[in-house]
Amino acid sequence: MHLSFYLTRILQAFVIGITVSWATAPLSIRIAYKYDIIDKPRDDRRVHNRPIPRFGGLSIFLGSMAAMVIPATMNSSIRIAMFGGLLMYLTGVADDIYDLKPMIKFSAQVLTASLMFALGIRIRFINLMLAPLSNGSQAMIYFGEGLAYLITVLWIVGITNAVNLMDGLDGLAAGSTAIMSIALAYVAYIHGIRLGAMPVCIAFCAVAAGCIGFLPYNFSPAKTFMGDGGALYLGYMIAVLSVISPLKRATFVGAIIPMLVLAVPIFDTVFAMLRRVFRHESIMKADRGHLHHHLMAAGFGQRRSVLIMYGIVGIMGVAAVLISRELYIDALFLMVIALLYLGIIIVPRQPKKNLRKIITQDPREAARQAERENLIWMLNQERERRRAEKEAAGENPDSRDDELLAEIARDAAKSDKKSGRRTIRLRMPDNINDKKDK
Repeated sequence: MHLSFYLTRILQAFVIGITVSWATAPLSIRIAYKYDIIDKPRDDRRVHNRPIPRFGGLSIFLGSMAAMVIPATMNSSIRIAMFGGLLMYLTGVADDIYDLKPMIKFSAQVLTASLMFALGIRIRFINLMLAPLSNGSQAMIYFGEGLAYLITVLWIVGITNAVNLMDGLDGLAAGSTAIMSIALAYVAYIHGIRLGAMPVCIAFCAVAAGCIGFLPYNFSPAKTFMGDGGALYLGYMIAVLSVISPLKRATFVGAIIPMLVLAVPIFDTVFAMLRRVFRHESIMKADRGHLHHHLMAAGFGQRRSVLIMYGIVGIMGVAAVLISRELYIDALFLMVIALLYLGIIIVPRQPKKNLRKIITQDPREAARQAERENLIWMLNQERERRRAEKEAAGENPDSRDDELLAEIARDAAKSDKKSGRRTIRLRMPDNINDKKDK
């Protein structure tokens, strides 16, 4: 078919997906209130301080599915992926309503991934792009049935949960998924009709459109959350669409490009698992050690933290596109930049001596430590300034100023230690001597 035919389909997918998702978001809010599907701030892991509906995944699901009806008639694999997306979405909805045990939810994910493997969506081989054959073609490694099953299920379940873990700030998961989907859609578009990747491209555009239509209701301050239904559905769709066979026949190894696009959620997931293992905790336990929590602890706020994460996800998406076009040096440069940003976010202000201490540090404690250091620095600067003024005026420095400043510093440290969660911010009097005279 002519390329203009597919460009029209892509535009239709965006228009339908955004429109349906945006129009059905208020409906999802009403349903959430009617059936009490509300996210209440019951612990300090949540960053919102008021009950918020968490059924917004319905609008993402309906928007992207409506947009995917267009390419579904062109490719049987897309139809199979849509069926699995329905099952994964229902798993997430059940968790939103009944708060499923982690093992039950995990088992449902494995069953869905296994069903996709049985229906033909599987990772069968990888290309060894660094080891070309003598005739210039790419060397291939084919997996046996058992290994292919294991890799496929691990990929689908792993990416599904990686995207779910990103759903910690207003608009983070929806916006990041939209960026990742657009990057993967463009990779599929580059290889185009020649490799039969255009249906995959349109499907990725449909997923991105569903997220974009939902963002006006989800960006900070959020009116609704996508819930596990939306998060699991988005993670699943990215994982499944990225391994559909036409995309894997690209020049570069098919698994590497999605891994680069998904580098941020994959990194965050691996980092979270290491952190919990070092703390001797269950890897399924939720905490406040994710990348976005580190940004919040550094004082960036929700919107700026989300925009920073968007930027890093976008950098990795562009790197994946460059690699798909065999521009490896350019892509390496961008990946180094992204890794530097991730390092700045993860490593605390005063780097620890070993990996275990860095991984297990609570970002809130790092923020409190930085606050204490700033306060002590301010007090010392004030003391030196007062000394210099009195010496310049020919007066003897009054030791009582030093005593008062030291007392303020000690009180601040004690208050912070007792509170355990928040730092007491002190405002120094403009004129301490006037206060003492009174």
